[in-house]
Amino acid sequence: MTVLEKVGTSRAGSVLPRTNALGYYEVRIESIGGLGAHLAGQTLAQAGVLGMGLNGAHFSSYGSEKRGAPLRSFVRLTERGQEVRTSSPVDRPHLVAIFHEALTRNKTVLEGLEEDGVLLVNTRHTPAEMAERLGLQGITVGTVDALAIALDEKTRINTAMLGAITRGMGFIDVEAVRRALTSTFEKRYSHLLDANLRTFDRGYNEVKLERIPGEYRPVEPALGGPALGYLNAPLGGAIVHPANSVAKDLSPSRLGRLPQFLQEYCNNCGLCDMVCPDMCFVWQEGVDEKGRPGMMLQGIDYQYCKGCLKCVEVCPVHPAALVEILETEGYAESHRVQRYTHARHAQEVAAGARPGPRKTGTP
Repeated sequence: MTVLEKVGTSRAGSVLPRTNALGYYEVRIESIGGLGAHLAGQTLAQAGVLGMGLNGAHFSSYGSEKRGAPLRSFVRLTERGQEVRTSSPVDRPHLVAIFHEALTRNKTVLEGLEEDGVLLVNTRHTPAEMAERLGLQGITVGTVDALAIALDEKTRINTAMLGAITRGMGFIDVEAVRRALTSTFEKRYSHLLDANLRTFDRGYNEVKLERIPGEYRPVEPALGGPALGYLNAPLGGAIVHPANSVAKDLSPSRLGRLPQFLQEYCNNCGLCDMVCPDMCFVWQEGVDEKGRPGMMLQGIDYQYCKGCLKCVEVCPVHPAALVEILETEGYAESHRVQRYTHARHAQEVAAGARPGPRKTGTP
């Protein structure tokens, strides 16, 4: 079955620009815990169902309920009178919204996006730059600096991305989404309502949408099932490949800010290491300014840094050796002091790449 056979068009008089064979317009949000993606999907579905009279459904899929954990949120909309008779994840979305640019390192976030679909990314890059990075053609790419908007308005990025999604879908009533946001915030968080409405409006107005010419080549889901199943499971269900956090990349958990290490002010007291939840700090044997042997702080391995900034809060020296800065592209990679010199990022392992030259710390 071809893509054109799988993707239908709406009936006459319908507000839905296009639907799949079952009559649904589908949205998939790719995010991590803590960015408000679940609430964004819920608000979008509420606007479509209660505000526009469509039928629809929303649910999210995630593992551990904590900040930084991978999360997907799904929205299905269809015409009034047609039932939503499936609760399966959205694997052929018409629109994909990526709430954190670092998630684009893994092409699974693009899986199944339909031809002539829309991809929205929270990034400082232009649509053309993002399309070139991801090797995409034949779709509409939208980019919006939702993080900058949220920091400016002192909100979260979900309402900025919700504005961009509303613009990218093209048929959702803007006022219906604003009413849904109002109903969400006015009862318990009325003091945040105006700021979130401004954030939504800015996301809607500031998103840049560009149709990328060329032939679309869809990213298909990887074939095959799990390596171990009921036919070949080890005796007793033993875990033969225990989890390993050495290759874990926590950088997508950062929300635009990170600690900067200024070695010239550091007295190597170790308080930062005591409060760090992820052992980001790299030490090496050396001598202090008085010639006494000891462990000297070399820097930060940003691969494991979630941006919690606890180290900044406890740094006792003045001027501070650890200060909060806005994260700019490439800063973490160029200032990273590698804790485990033999380890690689998970995406490097998957790609078969060799680690590039980096500063070294603990072997």
